[in-house]
Amino acid sequence: MRRSGEAALAGMAGAALAGMAGSLVGLGAPAAVVGALNGVISGGRRIYAWRQPAGNVAFVLDSTWALATTTAAVVSHGVGAVRGEPGFSAALSERRNRHVYARGMTMRRGFAITYGNSVHGSGDTTHPRRAKLVTDHEDVHVWQARWLGPLYPVLYGGWMLGGAVAGVFVWLIRQRREGEERASLGKTVESCAYYLNPLEWWAYSRDDHWPPAGKVKGLGPDKPIVRSFVSTR
Repeated sequence: MRRSGEAALAGMAGAALAGMAGSLVGLGAPAAVVGALNGVISGGRRIYAWRQPAGNVAFVLDSTWALATTTAAVVSHGVGAVRGEPGFSAALSERRNRHVYARGMTMRRGFAITYGNSVHGSGDTTHPRRAKLVTDHEDVHVWQARWLGPLYPVLYGGWMLGGAVAGVFVWLIRQRREGEERASLGKTVESCAYYLNPLEWWAYSRDDHWPPAGKVKGLGPDKPIVRSFVSTR
């Protein structure tokens, strides 16, 4: 199928699915716009693996249950383009059910970030470690966002806020104990708010990278929550 044809068909299908889903909460028109944009952009780039069940499931979820995070992905495409040369990676995107950018809409230098079905900040994926970061870590977030839908940003953001507050108290308590590693307040808060987030724990475990170097030693679990993809291949 030609790119233009796939973009048109995916756009129409996405608009129809998203419009029906959005109409359930009185947002049929804006939801249809998001579904159409996601379909056109993704279809034009041949993102979805239509010949595999996972590809069809990904498209349906992106166009319905996960519309909130798909909206974030659509916005991230635009912001990344405005920033200039986002560095789209066709090799890690085509028929992989995701968009991957070397740069794009990033928040922290050296850290990749996922918005719905869009991964930004992957860096130079010719290096095996950076490619594995996409396939074994960020892709987990892509599917977490799909399965959890509107709950994903609530759960992720809620943990970060609660974890930041908890991190302050943990740091104060650890300062009074003898024989424990004295980590800075910033590192302790980061560990509680980010690294100990169950959604990150899951992704780092799948990436065979738990515990990560940035987590304060002795704070939280030191064993992975699930088996890594490496161990199952």
